[in-house]
Amino acid sequence: MGKDLCSGFSLFMAKIKPYLAMVSLQFGYAGMYIITMICLKRGMSHWILVVYRHAVAFVAVAPFALIIERKTRPKMTLRVFLKIIALGILEPVIDQNLYYVGLKSTTATYASAFVNVLPAITFILAVIFRLEKVNLKRVSSMAKLIGTAITVGGAMVMTLYKGPAIALVPHSAHLGSHPSEAAGAAGVQNWVTGTICLLSCIVGWAGFFIVQSMTLSEYPAELSLAAWVCLMGIVEGGIVALVMERDMSAWAIGFDSRLLAAAYSGVVCSGIAYYVQSVVNRKRGPVFVTAFSPLSMVITAVLAAIILAENVHLGSLIGAFIIVIGLYSVVWGKSKDQTDDKAKLQELPIVFERETTQ
Repeated sequence: MGKDLCSGFSLFMAKIKPYLAMVSLQFGYAGMYIITMICLKRGMSHWILVVYRHAVAFVAVAPFALIIERKTRPKMTLRVFLKIIALGILEPVIDQNLYYVGLKSTTATYASAFVNVLPAITFILAVIFRLEKVNLKRVSSMAKLIGTAITVGGAMVMTLYKGPAIALVPHSAHLGSHPSEAAGAAGVQNWVTGTICLLSCIVGWAGFFIVQSMTLSEYPAELSLAAWVCLMGIVEGGIVALVMERDMSAWAIGFDSRLLAAAYSGVVCSGIAYYVQSVVNRKRGPVFVTAFSPLSMVITAVLAAIILAENVHLGSLIGAFIIVIGLYSVVWGKSKDQTDDKAKLQELPIVFERETTQ
């Protein structure tokens, strides 16, 4: 009885482990949205933040990769190395820099809400690169297609309709600066430019998960791959930062919000995130990895209202609600596919070959 209970609990934990991992990451991302917003508002260059972020991540991940995977690490090939270079360009350079530009041009809540488009873009790219199956005769495929269309529609609502501001928390309850201070840059916010940058960063991020899935099929060493991506973020991001940021004094960093942003985002959102996403991506695919992004929007909205005194606009709420509906249509279709595939495997007949005597 005790053994059955233990085995049942172990099986249950094995099933929910990918869900717990991805949900935990959303809390980490929500914290990053708030910390980096404070840091960028105080004048830190996002080009430099990307470099410091991956330097911290590399220092945190590389020792574990060297020790844990020293006997199982596959041989590096030119094909795999070129994919790692592409991963460094897509995520550290394109995605993160464009995200930071969009974050400065809008708000933390809006930027985190826009990330909800990620599953739809990832699904489209997964279909293009044949990592996701689509059969119009199956209900699951129709759910994924309709959900993708709904998600894109929600993103368009967020882009084209701003609406009145809604205060989630009374001004007297804010822990951070006064609303007038937190909204000091609101008059110069360029929502169109910010939205374009956010959409472009989402495309780069989705492309990262697609290339990551392809790379893991040839290089199944998650910790080592995470360390390589962090190293590429330092090298490629450093080259871009030196070109874009000519003032060398901007690289100065002390024990302030700049160090906190680099350390937190480096350890949690690059080091740990790259590894966890690699493990889940290898087992469940890129669409599953991106399916939990709406949770970070909710957490960020609450934290931003309390700490940054941000108001949520009606257009963002309506668009986010539409996106969540579309997203979970895609997730349901994905889970339905997995259930059907398992059922087909169980229905396969077992054929026994007769032994022939000479």
